[in-house]
Amino acid sequence: MSLEAAATSARGGFACMFSSSEEFEMALISERRAQGRYDQRRTRWPAIMFVGCAVIVAGTALLLG
Repeated sequence: MSLEAAATSARGGFACMFSSSEEFEMALISERRAQGRYDQRRTRWPAIMFVGCAVIVAGTALLLG
């Protein structure tokens, strides 16, 4: 009897507090948003890279044309 009681209490320690994976994922995302992990940081790199590539293409076209 003591062994069965110990096994039952050990299984109870592994119980999950979420009823589904969707509930777990929502709690995880909410926690990460609260930590600030999903902040949108605006960078200028895409615009700078576009202008740089456009200048290179225009320069190549002028040299070869």
